[in-house]
Amino acid sequence: MAEKELELEDGGKKKGKMMIIIIAAVVLVIGGAAAFFLLGGSDEPAMDESQAMSPTPGASDGAAASNSAALGSALYVAMPRPFVFNVPGTGRDRLVEIKVQLLVRGADNEEQAKMHIPMIEGTLLRVFSSANADDLVTEAGKIALREQSIKEVKKVMQEIAGKDVVSQVLFTGFVMQ
Repeated sequence: MAEKELELEDGGKKKGKMMIIIIAAVVLVIGGAAAFFLLGGSDEPAMDESQAMSPTPGASDGAAASNSAALGSALYVAMPRPFVFNVPGTGRDRLVEIKVQLLVRGADNEEQAKMHIPMIEGTLLRVFSSANADDLVTEAGKIALREQSIKEVKKVMQEIAGKDVVSQVLFTGFVMQ
């Protein structure tokens, strides 16, 4: 009788170990499936925020006027090197370094912007060098410079590519000495 009790206890331990292995395998399979779906398991492009929140075709919004710049996902094109230039000031001339990235919408606009980086750099350098050090010290002066930059870049890209390629000019670094 003692042998039968030992066999039953031994069989119970095997069932417990088997149950733990099965549970661990199920957890791993479920975790793998969740990671697959969460990290982009489908080949269809998901709708991003800019597409979900784009204005309706009949909307009379100022953002709807820039038709091709408002479509597609937001992509950033970094200028290959920072802009370094002198600006005159009332007390003395100042040295300014600005790091710039361009916000574009869609892969085709990204390619257009990358293709025309020398033209964009020349346009931005022309705009930046016309600035005044006294204006660039203030936040309002920096905003005005950024607005003038986007206006000129859009104008040049409209002439070259025939469409609005760049949505915004972003200053990612601004140093003035």
